[in-house]
Amino acid sequence: MLDSKNELSEKKNSQFVDAAPSNQNVLDIYANEWSSNVPGFTSLPGHAGLFEDSRIAWMDQVFQVRGSSVLELGPLEGAHSYMMNKMDARSITAVEANKRAFLKCLCIKEIFELANVQFLLGDFNKYLDVNKRRYDIIVASGVLYHMKEPIEVLARLVAASDRIFVWTHFYDEKIVPARVDAKLFSALSPIYHDGKCYYGASRAYPESAIEWAGFSGGATSHTTWLTLTSILDFFASAGFDVLTNFEQRDHPNGPAIALCATRRG
Repeated sequence: MLDSKNELSEKKNSQFVDAAPSNQNVLDIYANEWSSNVPGFTSLPGHAGLFEDSRIAWMDQVFQVRGSSVLELGPLEGAHSYMMNKMDARSITAVEANKRAFLKCLCIKEIFELANVQFLLGDFNKYLDVNKRRYDIIVASGVLYHMKEPIEVLARLVAASDRIFVWTHFYDEKIVPARVDAKLFSALSPIYHDGKCYYGASRAYPESAIEWAGFSGGATSHTTWLTLTSILDFFASAGFDVLTNFEQRDHPNGPAIALCATRRG
């Protein structure tokens, strides 16, 4: 009986912090669940330098974030929100569906006093379906390859903004089998949208990724990786000019690229 009481006491005490208040205490709520290396703090395992991301710096050079209204899709831990707040965006609306990621975003907002950022909890596709506001810039970094129907996602983006930043993995049948577990992918198949044909391969998440408390993937068991040609063709068909950068065909998680798409005219 005594052991049961002790276990209950230990469980109860784990809900409290017995140290003086600090921002590190806030990050430690999610110890060993962080993807980002939060500047000035310990955020384990936190290997990704997303708070000083050269891809977002490049996007700022192309689009000039200062004074812009930004819609950010899947902010994960608020790192890019933090960067765009420092770039003096007029407003940043960041929509995150993962509950734990959303709460980590709120931690970052509190620690760094992100006055121009509003984090929303929910599905950004459904947000775009009901919210018809147009944004100066849409940022979709690390989300497209987590979508089951990525062409439909792109269609929502071009309906909501004239300037769109995307960083994504893409499917290349000559590269993916050699760098990523080929068993996770199906064969390429056609995707029809608005009378046009695109191509993508279905991909399953590995069990190790799903089981991690800091899982940063999508809500479905399978997603679709588009071919790079399909992504570029979609934007061209929608009337956008595209600049590309950071193409990395030897990325350990599969070939990847960043692009800034701007509506012509």
